[in-house]
Amino acid sequence: MAAIRPFAGIRYNQGHDISNLIAPPYDVLDEKGKAALQEKSDKNVVNIDLPHLPAKTAGPDEVYQQANATMQAWLTTGILKRDGRRALYPYAQVFKHNGNTVHRRGFIALVRLSPFGEGHVVPHEKTYKGPIEDRLKLMRATGVQLSPIFGLFSDPRNEVNNLLYQNAGRPELSGTLDGVQNDLWSVIDAEVENQVIDLMGHKPIYIADGHHRYTTALQFQKEMEALHGGPLPPDNPANYCMFVLIGMQDPGLMILPTHRLIGGLGRFDMDRFRAAILPNFAVENLDLSPSQIPEAVQMLANGPANTFGLYDGAAKKLYALRLINLDLLKAIEPKQSDAWRQLDVAILQRYLLDEILQPRFAGKTELTKGYTAYPEEITPQVDGSKYQIALLLRPTPLHALEELGKHGEVMPQKSTFFFPKLATGMVMYPLK
Repeated sequence: MAAIRPFAGIRYNQGHDISNLIAPPYDVLDEKGKAALQEKSDKNVVNIDLPHLPAKTAGPDEVYQQANATMQAWLTTGILKRDGRRALYPYAQVFKHNGNTVHRRGFIALVRLSPFGEGHVVPHEKTYKGPIEDRLKLMRATGVQLSPIFGLFSDPRNEVNNLLYQNAGRPELSGTLDGVQNDLWSVIDAEVENQVIDLMGHKPIYIADGHHRYTTALQFQKEMEALHGGPLPPDNPANYCMFVLIGMQDPGLMILPTHRLIGGLGRFDMDRFRAAILPNFAVENLDLSPSQIPEAVQMLANGPANTFGLYDGAAKKLYALRLINLDLLKAIEPKQSDAWRQLDVAILQRYLLDEILQPRFAGKTELTKGYTAYPEEITPQVDGSKYQIALLLRPTPLHALEELGKHGEVMPQKSTFFFPKLATGMVMYPLK
């Protein structure tokens, strides 16, 4: 079996511009975000993709049945239409970052399922029960995979995109969402499809985003095997999962750090914290104001590894924490690889949070943790009420995904934030 293949997707049949019909990934939405999308259009995909709130929690059966009823009605009335032929779907995003226009190009295809650690699909984060239960109930009810997994593969010569985009004209579907332009084409040329399949071969595919949805697809496959009484035929739709595949060398591939907002510390004392992390860290006062946190984050990104920022919300001061003891995690995590122990996110989680802030500053009270990839959101939230401090991170390097994949290791939660998010609703994968 090929590792990837084309498919006949379900797409909106509502004209070229589908800006009002697409949505962000379900797990970044709250009640206000869902309502805003519904106000744009009563045909927005969020009505199917997010039938229950809060996201990542399982709801009653009837909400998923209603999601399926909505989808079937849209298919019957022509709001959605299934393509007549299998295709690969080139998918591009255009967005602004730091004042520059950035283009990211990839394609949507099916990837053959393989359990983590047993095949060509490589994870980098743990999964949890709640989100999987929710997505599984939705997949059972609709028989459709609504949003793609974000996957990465190595393509140093850009051969795959060169093939897929060689005759790309005007996109067939285009939608702008949160300032990001999303464009979709379809390629039904059998020769091009076969060349892309050959180029992809059995390359490792690293999951950038969508670990829970991929695990849901694995679970759905097991359920279908149980109903079938054994392994499914090779071409059974449940053996595959829909991915957006992006080359690791694509100039538009962007990883942002996810900064930690920490509460439950009572009155935070920076002098006491400085003493607690010595001699493992050197601490430097940064002559920057709270409004300059974005500049501090950029400075960290351009600086040496294993350096963190700390913002004290009460004192309104910024600090740099530079690791001195490079063997810090050897005693704490002796079974992990050197590559894992050198990750900023691992040092932050296993030492700064687990060994210092939780036991010495929070005690028996569980730390309150928040996350944001957007520096401008830090100051308003870290004001001494819910959160006392923010720990600022550098972006996790892309090569770390490959390195940890070799060891079968996963990163701590919220280690990567691939920007921008993929749009849901450009194309959907029917499992029947």
